[in-house]
Amino acid sequence: MADPDPVVEAVFDAVAATAPTIRDALPGRRVESGTENPSGETVLAGDVYADELLLEALSAVEGVGSFVSEERPEAIDVGGAVGEGGEGGGGAYAVAIDPLDGSSNLRSNNAMGTVVGIYDAPLPATGRDLVAAGYVLYGPITTMVVADGSGVREEVVERGDGSERDDDDEPGVTRSVVEDDLTLPDEPTVYGFGGRVPDWPDAFREYAREIEDELKLRYGGAMVGDVNQVVTYGGVFAYPALVDAPDGKLRLSFEANPIAYVVESMGGASSDGSGSILDVEPDGIHDRVPLHVGNEELINRLESALDG
Repeated sequence: MADPDPVVEAVFDAVAATAPTIRDALPGRRVESGTENPSGETVLAGDVYADELLLEALSAVEGVGSFVSEERPEAIDVGGAVGEGGEGGGGAYAVAIDPLDGSSNLRSNNAMGTVVGIYDAPLPATGRDLVAAGYVLYGPITTMVVADGSGVREEVVERGDGSERDDDDEPGVTRSVVEDDLTLPDEPTVYGFGGRVPDWPDAFREYAREIEDELKLRYGGAMVGDVNQVVTYGGVFAYPALVDAPDGKLRLSFEANPIAYVVESMGGASSDGSGSILDVEPDGIHDRVPLHVGNEELINRLESALDG
């Protein structure tokens, strides 16, 4: 087992420290901000707040060289040159963030989360340059799944009892490991597919018909929540290529690569339809990609269906 990377640990400490504050701020930030993100989507006030809070927290982490967010057009230089092996090689890491994945669920009060990818290369980069990835899920409780050199673990994130204080003399945040060796269940149980059925290509629609006869539907409209169902119960999540959007909807750097890294680290598989998400070569930091993750047998069947 690899020794913990202190920069990776500090990044997830910073992300965890922001989680209760982000969650507490959501009730008053369910309205549109009046702006769009670089992908042309309407940004809610909650998106803006989470993005700004995470930028501030991660900029303070020594060893983070750039902050790259779904809500910002370009990477922000916050430290040293990115690459060359992170802390061990004298360089720094690029941290890619989807600050509030599934923020459209704010109005309906359904699950959402924060997705994190830590790259040892300037973005855009492939998923093979990830050294760690994970996500926070704002469900009935706040949890964080972390995949790094030591494996995959699930933690509960909550405010401390007040006995420990942060630098602003506020109650600290605790990270309690509830599962220290997460692996994908061998027997898949659930599936969730994004997009409208009429917009699915014929090959994917045929695959979906087979899957819906075998597994239970779990789809809530936030990728991070839907993937967590697969992480917990086994199965398959997909936001496929669409007839009018062949590149899919999800962003490679902020969503697809980190989630693929987590699922593959758990013994599962990922695919853009023909191969691992982690091998997709990006052109820009806001590139989109079809995303399919889950148990390896289900992903192999998907690729065979799309290839046929």
